[in-house]
Amino acid sequence: MKKTCVLCIFLSLSLLGCHAQKKTNNTSNSKPVDTVKPAEVVKPVEVNPEIERLAKVISAMSDRCKAEMRNGSLEELLADLHKVLAVEASFPQDDLSLYYLIDKKHSVDESYVPTHLVKIQSNNFYVVNKKDIYLREDAEAALREMAGNAKADGVTLDVSSTYRSYAYQKNLFDYWVKVDGLEEAERESARPGTSQHQLGTAIDFGSIDDDYDKTPGGRWMYEHCGEYGWSLSFPKGYEDVTGYRWECWHFRYIGIEACKFQKKWFGNVQQFMLEFIDEWKKSEA
Repeated sequence: MKKTCVLCIFLSLSLLGCHAQKKTNNTSNSKPVDTVKPAEVVKPVEVNPEIERLAKVISAMSDRCKAEMRNGSLEELLADLHKVLAVEASFPQDDLSLYYLIDKKHSVDESYVPTHLVKIQSNNFYVVNKKDIYLREDAEAALREMAGNAKADGVTLDVSSTYRSYAYQKNLFDYWVKVDGLEEAERESARPGTSQHQLGTAIDFGSIDDDYDKTPGGRWMYEHCGEYGWSLSFPKGYEDVTGYRWECWHFRYIGIEACKFQKKWFGNVQQFMLEFIDEWKKSEA
């Protein structure tokens, strides 16, 4: 079955409203007002202002995003969006939202440090492959729960990279530029201020290589991570969308409701979902 973008639904509603208005006008012009029977009056279709706003947000998304969005009613999409935004109200108010859009076009400044960083200690839930690494407290709690359930399934998750400061990321990016050249470095390493790692909510698992998805940990993560609010950031085949080549080891904590939203409406592509939420918030102004 051919996939229909949800935007088309709004366009159909708009055309229906215009048609109904035109019919009303034509009817009133063809007969005296006092001869028009109530049953003959066609009222214009009323559109929820939030639905109109939603359609404008969708129209601002990339063509690829619109093409890959799930077909469904705008009312259902709006209701699911409100669920995601309601959860956001419970996030720490003294730090950036878990939905904060950070990529090659959206950044944080040099001074930004997550408010609630906790040191990652050796524990009975997951393996820590580096010393002195940190995560945001809410992300670590979700990691601990996820890793505990993975372990119950006979899989041990191993954490290799977490929070990175602006300065750390600058040194790392400069290193890869020297090793691989600027063009290749841009595909694999973020410029300082544009890395998800600076948010304190991203983790590189395992040995940080292209075989991670074939390991027991990688296979378990791909199947279950969304159940605990973790999302693969840079999926295969989406370098033109994310700006980075496939990284099967890099996951970001965005919360369970956002993971459901991403999977249901956006082809399970994190970048599409975060861009959509960002566009919705900007449309309030």
